[in-house]
Amino acid sequence: MIKISPLLFMLFMISSISAQQVSKTNTTTTKDQNIKSQDTILPDHSGTDNELKEIVVSASRQPEILNEVPSSVTTLSKKQLQQQLNISSNLSDILGASVPGLGFSTNRTQNLGQTLRGRRVLIMIDGIPQSTPLRDGAKDMRSLDPTVLDRLEVIKGATAIYGNGADGGLINYITKKANVDKAISGSTEAGTNFSLVKPKGTAGFFVSQLFTGKVNKIDYVVSGRYEETGLYRDAKGRVLSPEYGMNDLRNWNAYAKIGYDINTNNRIELMYNYFNSTQHTDYIAKAGVYGNFDSPTTGIKGQRPGVPEGTPYNHNASLSYTGKNLIGNTDVNATLYFQDYLTLINYSDFFENNGQPATQSKKLGFRLNLNTPYEFSSLISGNITYGLDILSDITDTHLTDGRLVIPEMNMTNLAPYFQLKNMFGPNLVLKTGLRLENVNIDVPDYTTIGIRNYVNGTYVGGGIAVNGGALDFNALMFNVGLRYTKWSLFKPFVSFSQSFSVADLGLVLRAAKENTVNNTSIKAVTANNYEFGFSGALDKLSYEGAVYYSTSKLGASYVYIDGNPQISRSPEKIYGFEVSAKYRLHSKIDIGANYSFTEGKRELTDKKVYLGGDRINPPKLTAYTVFRPLENWSVFLQMINTSGRDKFEPVNGAYTYGTGPIKSFTAFNLSSSYTFKEKSTIRFGVENLFNKDYYSVISQWQSNSMNYVKENGTRLTISFAQAF
Repeated sequence: MIKISPLLFMLFMISSISAQQVSKTNTTTTKDQNIKSQDTILPDHSGTDNELKEIVVSASRQPEILNEVPSSVTTLSKKQLQQQLNISSNLSDILGASVPGLGFSTNRTQNLGQTLRGRRVLIMIDGIPQSTPLRDGAKDMRSLDPTVLDRLEVIKGATAIYGNGADGGLINYITKKANVDKAISGSTEAGTNFSLVKPKGTAGFFVSQLFTGKVNKIDYVVSGRYEETGLYRDAKGRVLSPEYGMNDLRNWNAYAKIGYDINTNNRIELMYNYFNSTQHTDYIAKAGVYGNFDSPTTGIKGQRPGVPEGTPYNHNASLSYTGKNLIGNTDVNATLYFQDYLTLINYSDFFENNGQPATQSKKLGFRLNLNTPYEFSSLISGNITYGLDILSDITDTHLTDGRLVIPEMNMTNLAPYFQLKNMFGPNLVLKTGLRLENVNIDVPDYTTIGIRNYVNGTYVGGGIAVNGGALDFNALMFNVGLRYTKWSLFKPFVSFSQSFSVADLGLVLRAAKENTVNNTSIKAVTANNYEFGFSGALDKLSYEGAVYYSTSKLGASYVYIDGNPQISRSPEKIYGFEVSAKYRLHSKIDIGANYSFTEGKRELTDKKVYLGGDRINPPKLTAYTVFRPLENWSVFLQMINTSGRDKFEPVNGAYTYGTGPIKSFTAFNLSSSYTFKEKSTIRFGVENLFNKDYYSVISQWQSNSMNYVKENGTRLTISFAQAF
């Protein structure tokens, strides 16, 4: 049962009463009332004026001015994305360098441990879920090529806005929109990247083509991109390990969006995206010595067993209808969507008789979203957003030789929801909402496969015939937030929100010791998030900050017990803060910085222990400067720093999974672009500008000699783009 404090209940009742006073004669929307509102932080780094721009965000189901959202939201514009793209095309790198509260980049195809405020994050493409919470393969961040993005939005803290898997928040990749000013326009881009330390074998290349336009009532965007990455080397010129590596990838992306304006108030839109990223390399991993700085895991020449690793395909498609000012002045959005996703990891001896695991997920969903504005008086107005989510998710893990590791978990999720945004006058915003989760998961009969115990070298848990069954989960999620926007100097907010997820059911089934699914330790996780934050601006300075506290009675930590992987169900508490600021030194120079700190513990029977590095990232400080020597020339310099994290003692002289100490480091990146003749642009970026020699965060906390991998040495990317 969910416990709601009297204060939260009172706020909810007040707003609900206000919502019932809907006037059918006055149709002024909150969106119209907010036209003059200012935005908070994370402005466009390449902008030429100092005014904070209005940013409309949509990840909260209804487009609204960011200034009036009573929770922490980070947005990255197309130009901010391009600055990072000049340095790296890996979305894990882009997000890790840009989003406060999100973990450091892994420099791998896998985003394991790259949590948001210490909890799992739900990744979406235009609202289509990419994450596989039934079996978390941690490859959802690299689910499309970032060149097709118009922007992205990050909502932080527990949220049930989109359902299962958003314990720490959600990241919505929002794809490009058509240029409706011409019948046909677009751009062509080609480029290369390579290591500056020891270039041999490291050269990669990419080429992309974009067409967009509008003819009569039809608008369109069509694009394609192909990339080969070449080898990646560390600061000493050694080839990085190919295990989950970015080495020798072949990446394909095809994207199309076609819209038809039925009339001014009605529109349909079809979107499709195909992504493929597989590794074709002649290198195998040579284990290093964990803890020895000069002995990293590297790549050496050799034949990799199995089929090429990576994501052979990720298909996403959606059909949307948008209607404005329909019955009762209600806006309607209905979306039917589909995802078909397959990913493979490396061939190994982890499973008995060896094998190469592949996780497949097929999703079919429908979202109905309605929004009704109201105005009770000049002091009470707002809008009601309500609707229904229906999702079918079928996920399994199998070996490429046909053996089944995790049977097809067939999840159906039916979730009605209600969100109310109430304006008390022009400056006080109250948002409340409910979401009712109804989750059913059917699991067929299956037989377990033995899993290697790396402590004693034996295989355990194999050959157990498990009777399938149906698992049902129901929960009522609640959220409430309050924001005051009158003072430009200080605009505070306070919020409470809940999330619901079935934490990595596949991991539990894979290691089942009981012969019946209903007897296993499968339980849903509900997280409660409390947050206080603010934003403000003073002359040439803009800033924001937030303090948060998150609890869950059931945990979802990945731990090893006697050499076997398990999920700890101990209660968890996570807390932290974030601060960001930007200052305009000169009309041509901006500087900015952000700092985020997260810490967490789980409660055992007799003590509290810190959460491991797979959940809690070390403190992150990023700082940047943007210099515009000419109107069409921009230079972006970025620093990324951590002070490290060391919370655990070795056991019998060795660190276990997640407990390895993380050392401090500071690295710099450089990005620049110059546009001439209005439509021709030269771009270049330098990753690890000063060739810092250091280990990735994930390789340190994993405390495993086979995964002890350094970060990239200095790497250059240069490209030429021609628009038309």
